[in-house]
Amino acid sequence: MSILMHVCTLVIKILVLPLQVAELLGLYQLYKRVFPVFIYNISFSYNSKMNDKKRELFRELLRFSPRAGPLRLLEVGCGSGANFQHYPSGCRITCTDPNPHFKEYLQKNMDKSDHLVYEKFVVAPGEDLRAVEDNSVDVVVCTLVLCSVSNAPKVIQEAKRVLRPGGAFFFLEHVVDEPSTWTYFFQHVFQPFMYYLGDGCEITRATWKHIEAAGFSDLKLLHFQAPLVFLIRPHISGYAVK
Repeated sequence: MSILMHVCTLVIKILVLPLQVAELLGLYQLYKRVFPVFIYNISFSYNSKMNDKKRELFRELLRFSPRAGPLRLLEVGCGSGANFQHYPSGCRITCTDPNPHFKEYLQKNMDKSDHLVYEKFVVAPGEDLRAVEDNSVDVVVCTLVLCSVSNAPKVIQEAKRVLRPGGAFFFLEHVVDEPSTWTYFFQHVFQPFMYYLGDGCEITRATWKHIEAAGFSDLKLLHFQAPLVFLIRPHISGYAVK
C-alpha cells in the first residue's frame, strides 16, 4: 500500500503544479480574498452536522468563568465566527485571524450574536499573539485551525501563555486517521490538493500529539469519527487546563 500511496500522491502533485507556480508568482494571494466566502458558506453545513459535538464541548466553557465578571475568551483563527452561537451569554470575545478578509463575515455572525460582547478583531497568526497579554484570558478556543498553521506547537504555547492559571485551551480539529485505513491512504494522496483548497490545510497531521506534549496540567481529549466527508472524518475534541 505504501508504494501505491506514494505513486498516487506523485500524480496529484503533478496535477497541482499550476497551483504551485501561482503560489510562487504571488497569484495565490488572490484566493485569500475568496477563501472567507468559501468558509462562511461551508460553515453552515459543518455546524449543522457537528452541532451536537460543539454543544457538548462548549457547555464546559462555564467551568472556567471567573468568580467575578464575565468569561474572557480568545478565539484563535476565528474565521467567520461559526462558534459564536455556542458561547455563553455575556462572554467577552477577542478574535484573531491572519486573514483580514474574514472581518466582514465575522461581523455578520457577531451582529446575530447579541448575547456576546465583541472586544476586538486582531489580524495575527496563531504563532504570534503578542497583542494579547500574558495570563489575560480564561479560555482560548481553536477549532479547525491547527491543521493549517505553520507551527502547531508554537500556536499551542501561545495559547498557554495568554491563559490565566487554571484557564483552558479548547480544541476541535480534524486529524490523520490510523495508518492501516483507506482514509489514511487517501488523506496522504489528496494532501497536495487539500493544501491549496484549504489555504494551507494539512489533513495528515497528528495534532493530538502536539497538545499532549504541551505541558498542560490536565487534558480531556476525545477521538471520534465525525459525520463528514471521509477525508476529514477523523476528529479530536476536548480541552487542556493550564
